[in-house]
Amino acid sequence: MASPSSSVRHRGSKKNVDGPTSPPAAAPGVKSAENKPAVKKGKGQNESSSEWDYRLALVIVTIGAFATRFWKISYPDQVVFDEVHFGKFASLYIQGTYFFDVHPPFAKLLFALVGWLVGFDGKFLFENIGDSYTDNKVPYVALRALPAMLGSLTVPVVFLIMWESGYSLPACVLSAGLLLFDNAHIGEDRLILLDATLVISMALSVLCYIKFHKNRHQPFSRKWWKWMLMTGIALSCVISTKYVGVFTFVTIGSAVLIDLWGLLDVNRRQGKLSLFEFGTHFAARAFGLIIVPFFIYLFWFQVHFAILTKSGPGDDFMSPEFQASLSDNPMFAQSKGVEYYDVLTFRHKDTKVYLHSHPDRYPLRYDDGRVSSQGQQVTGYPHNDTNNHWEILPQVPFASGNRTGHKVRNGHIVQLRHIATNTFLLSHDVASPSYPTNQEFTTTSPEEAAGNRHNDTLFEIQVPKGKADEEFRTRSSLFNLIHFPSKVAMWTHTNPLPDWGYKQAEINGNKNSKEPSNLWYAEDIPSLAPDSPRSNQEPRKVQPMRFLKKYLELQAAMFHHNNALTSSHPYASEPFQWPFLLRGVSFWTKNDTREQIYFLGNPVGWWLCSSLLAVFVGILGADQLALRRGIDALEEIWGPGTRHRLYNSTGFFFLCWAAHYFPFYLMGRQRFLHHYLPSHVASVLVTGALVEFIFNIDPASLSEDFLASKPAAPTKSAHPAEPPGILGRYHRYPGSNNLGLRLLCSSHLRNSRLGRCWNQRQKVAFLRPALCKVNSHFDERRAEKQKLCKYVQGRGCSLLNTRTNPLDPSPLISLSTAIPRKAFYFLYYPPMLS
Repeated sequence: MASPSSSVRHRGSKKNVDGPTSPPAAAPGVKSAENKPAVKKGKGQNESSSEWDYRLALVIVTIGAFATRFWKISYPDQVVFDEVHFGKFASLYIQGTYFFDVHPPFAKLLFALVGWLVGFDGKFLFENIGDSYTDNKVPYVALRALPAMLGSLTVPVVFLIMWESGYSLPACVLSAGLLLFDNAHIGEDRLILLDATLVISMALSVLCYIKFHKNRHQPFSRKWWKWMLMTGIALSCVISTKYVGVFTFVTIGSAVLIDLWGLLDVNRRQGKLSLFEFGTHFAARAFGLIIVPFFIYLFWFQVHFAILTKSGPGDDFMSPEFQASLSDNPMFAQSKGVEYYDVLTFRHKDTKVYLHSHPDRYPLRYDDGRVSSQGQQVTGYPHNDTNNHWEILPQVPFASGNRTGHKVRNGHIVQLRHIATNTFLLSHDVASPSYPTNQEFTTTSPEEAAGNRHNDTLFEIQVPKGKADEEFRTRSSLFNLIHFPSKVAMWTHTNPLPDWGYKQAEINGNKNSKEPSNLWYAEDIPSLAPDSPRSNQEPRKVQPMRFLKKYLELQAAMFHHNNALTSSHPYASEPFQWPFLLRGVSFWTKNDTREQIYFLGNPVGWWLCSSLLAVFVGILGADQLALRRGIDALEEIWGPGTRHRLYNSTGFFFLCWAAHYFPFYLMGRQRFLHHYLPSHVASVLVTGALVEFIFNIDPASLSEDFLASKPAAPTKSAHPAEPPGILGRYHRYPGSNNLGLRLLCSSHLRNSRLGRCWNQRQKVAFLRPALCKVNSHFDERRAEKQKLCKYVQGRGCSLLNTRTNPLDPSPLISLSTAIPRKAFYFLYYPPMLS
């Protein structure tokens, strides 16, 4: 990756008095200069202030990152924390066995690739925390080396983000150092986990977008396309690792929308765009930042499906049609057609409990005072038992001599007789034990089932997306059992019944008959003889399924089960605890030697970052309050351009932090401290930028810097250079020592001339010699200058444009109608010198 050029002068370094300076670097939203031309260093320029300082610091932090991530990476030689999941997924990839996970496949495929390259056979399945790697000959060091390498590279990427944004060397080192020595990132990066891939992809997205934004004045050039497409590729890696990567899309997308809003402005400095030109900009960004990432994202799912062709532990999460596309699938290998008068066992798709009944009855009154029917209990039981056997009967009985060979089909209306108690399944308008809005399920005697309660015992078999009259089969036919009179669907859930129900699952009638959790399947036919011709069927061939259909089904299942992760966990935490490290996570414990890996960040670094996030919000609030009172203290104390810099560059980093943090408050699933890691990376960027802002002001050096500076030669660029930026010893932009101070001609400055924050007499004293020196360069154009000064005489200051050639006022004359706008920066020119 190309290193940013820099002519930034730092505290204690020698001033540039010979060579021309380069335009400033840019962060997203900062209207900075043209991209960096080659810098011709003067003989007197101190090499310590050149870009070699940055390069040396970059090498040092990179070496430090690799050292901290790879030091004793082989310890412990046991399965740690979520390596039980992601190590297992790598094994299943290598075996080609289908599995289900709530995260996209990109990072897991990387682990599988590393395992395959080092010869791992995938037989070790990472079943339990503490299982030995060495005893099972697992190449775990190679697998851990992947996230360690990615985590190590994240540190220099953070350094490059700060460098490309134009910050000083100390700010770059501070941001990178906070990440380099952070316990949480080091701990995650040394294990077979997904977060290292997620974090570096997010950081690369920010870096590539900054470089793309810096090329915005050369739209559709090769570099412009290069960095936009690189941003899109990085974004695709984020979203293909974890779905929280959508927060990175929000960050970049917000910056893009602001950029497009600026392009739509007819008064933009570079000239207005036609609607067609604006449309090409919009289409190009949509292509590079939405369409390209989406197709790369789809590509990883195509690889996922191409590798996982065998039936495996993930089958149960998918539909029968999906499972039919997998080889050796037991659902179809053991699937049999169901006929009337077969004895069946029914099982719930999600909870895996059997439809069960026993002679015990519901209590007459529940704890809340409601009254039941006191009928026979119908419950969900997790184990196979004879009380799970039900005979399926037609709505109208067949003749006694003609009872075999009648197949049950989709849409048929049936009765279910409980074999052990000789009663019929029934639902009626009585509230269920746990859900007052749902109907109770119970049973009734054969006499009532054939008499006045016959309709209440009728149920319709509905196979979702099934063809009319298609054969109803065991295992492969997922169905809803719909009560015919009331249209409620048989349903169960995970909350157990009280002691009177033996802590078994409740069965009731769900009025939302289309809910996916209503699905059941017939697991077996206990009444079928082993030597029956129906038991001996030829194995079915694999039925191919279109990619898009498989993808959409998997996406729906991933979102559903990700949102369903609401159960409690001993180390789960709330988002408000994360920035302050109030709770960590125990990754691994070895009781024999009293060793433990406890996931926790560096308290000093995290508390510093969290504190400065609050300080940043406070600064913005105070600035807005001051502006409402007509006081522009931010520009006057820290120099012109400060607000623009603070709001756009530091504000972009703050937006990145907020976009990756606050959405977790809206999530109902389990949340852990490691979910804060992307936000923490953004917070270290805010910290570096804000520390430079806080320590940037040095009024004592303003006069010295101004008088020692030499006007820069004009750069050969198709676009005018922006104002160099903030004054002081730590210059934010390369080439910031051209003509020194620039003041915004705001209403406050017009009223107070030089403002209340600086002494006017002192200001004029050190400005006068330099302005006289500047004045000598304007002899040939004095008429134009006098005309300009007369125009602005009544505004309390004379104005000098410095955006092209700092010594040439003629460009301002053509823009005289735009002079009152606050978007322009000017040099204070005392009337006594005009």
